[in-house]
Amino acid sequence: MALDSASGSGMSTILAKQKAAHIRDGIPSAVKRIEWLDRSIDLLVTHGEALSEAMRDDFGHRSMDQSALTDIAGSIGALKFAKKNVAKWMRPEKRKAEFPLGLLGSKSEIRYQPKGVIGVISPWNFPVNLTFAPLAGVFAAGNRTMIKPSEFTEATSELMKKLLAQYYDEEEVAVITGGPEVGAEFTKLAFDHIIFTGATSIAHHVMRAAADNLVPLTLELGGKSPVILGRSADMQKAANRIMAGKTLNAGQICLAPDYAFVPQEKKAEFVSAATKAIETMYPTGLKDNADYTSVVNQRHYDRIMSYIEEARDKGAEVIELNPTGENFSQQPHHKIPPHIIVDPSEDLKVMQDEIFGPVLPIKSYGETKDAVAYINGHPRPLGLYYFGEDPAEKDFVLNNTTSGGVTVNDVIFHVAQEDLPFGGVGPSGMGSYHGREGFYEFSHKKSVYTQTGSEMLAMMRPPYTDKFRKQVQGRVKR
Repeated sequence: MALDSASGSGMSTILAKQKAAHIRDGIPSAVKRIEWLDRSIDLLVTHGEALSEAMRDDFGHRSMDQSALTDIAGSIGALKFAKKNVAKWMRPEKRKAEFPLGLLGSKSEIRYQPKGVIGVISPWNFPVNLTFAPLAGVFAAGNRTMIKPSEFTEATSELMKKLLAQYYDEEEVAVITGGPEVGAEFTKLAFDHIIFTGATSIAHHVMRAAADNLVPLTLELGGKSPVILGRSADMQKAANRIMAGKTLNAGQICLAPDYAFVPQEKKAEFVSAATKAIETMYPTGLKDNADYTSVVNQRHYDRIMSYIEEARDKGAEVIELNPTGENFSQQPHHKIPPHIIVDPSEDLKVMQDEIFGPVLPIKSYGETKDAVAYINGHPRPLGLYYFGEDPAEKDFVLNNTTSGGVTVNDVIFHVAQEDLPFGGVGPSGMGSYHGREGFYEFSHKKSVYTQTGSEMLAMMRPPYTDKFRKQVQGRVKR
């Protein structure tokens, strides 16, 4: 009878198989790790267009050009960076032995050892990138992996399962597809590490399940990433970049600018600049524009529309950025034009939930310290964005807020830097990966101390003498 890998027993069998292979084959060489990385690069180069088509179909409509950039080229970039650096990252790191042991020939070092089998739980919003970018660190660190992609992007998940099975043996990589029940069973497995990318609400369940086996976690979550526009900012340039980030993937990005602080006297200027930015990016309109992505499904479409409707019902100023005045009530997909909500009250859902869609609340402020105080009064976000040319103000914002990462004078771009760690803090996540940090995250840092051959250390053994006591006393001082 064929084994059902989606069942708890089937997944456990695959995990046991991978763990046994990890022990059998020992620590993989740099050559082997590069081979694993190369296979993923080849998979994406060869089948990138098919994967982009699957993502387009899963979303109803998703820009093929966007997918080529964010999911295909972005993933290849991460894999190539790991390939270029893995041999260097693998080298043991020398540490200082305590005085006088180092003088006597003792040595201290850290060796980076693969953890074993990594569980990767990837989300629907960037289903290819957020599967393969973690694999750059997983493979570089010498691990095997089991992957649970999202059921929301079913066609993409099934295609990744088929392709990865062609490029890797099940002892190396296995993809488990299925719904929430399968995901729940997956998180109960005794992995050597789990990386979960997704909603904070789900992360609570992942962490509880992992706790039963004391599995270490990397949680890449989200939250409400704020923008502060300083008075020294070029308003049109800032609006161009903010709205590009807000409309990329229709705002379905964990790092999308969630709300923006705008100087009180510049609200109208920002709205005008944002309107111009949308008109420039989508001059022919949005509804049938191949560059503008749909909301992934009806549930998320209804959720985002409810934010807009509640804001209108409660008297907030809601501005639809619809360059050609299209009617979105009749459409084949779930497209929502960008909206700006001006100075929304705090009781609105749009100011409480992570929006994850093309809606941007703007809040007016008087002094920078007021915007910083507001941010500090809310859960720590995954990203924070400052626009301006005032170095003192920039440093004040960066030094007095805590976020997973920061981009200055743009949004989102810090995640695209492979030599910077990517991760959250507190409610927006724990742990980090990308580049060297990904290698470290999925490696066990093994401390190795090699003792000196000198028998001077015999004085530290019983029977204790006055010479021993004098030596200890010499250490007990300020």
